Amino acid sequence: MKYHLRKVDELGRVVLPLELRMELNLQAGDCVTMRCENGRIWLEKNRATCWLCGSPENLVELENGASVCMSCAEKILQQAAQTDEQK
Repeated sequence: MKYHLRKVDELGRVVLPLELRMELNLQAGDCVTMRCENGRIWLEKNRATCWLCGSPENLVELENGASVCMSCAEKILQQAAQTDEQK
């Protein structure tokens, strides 16, 4: 395991070394989860999931950055079609 020393800037930011970003396939704009446990900070890359059901399968990213799975998208379209028919 290789250790990296970085300073925290005045805004609380820390730059992740390229080596770590490559290992986790972190790209600009990716979300990470941070937690503090036993005096350590844990940083994990978020795995995209559907914001409706939590499924990580068959995702489509929406304009607002949220993801929805195809199953939920189909249900939304079906419900919208039924609502239109009732009008």
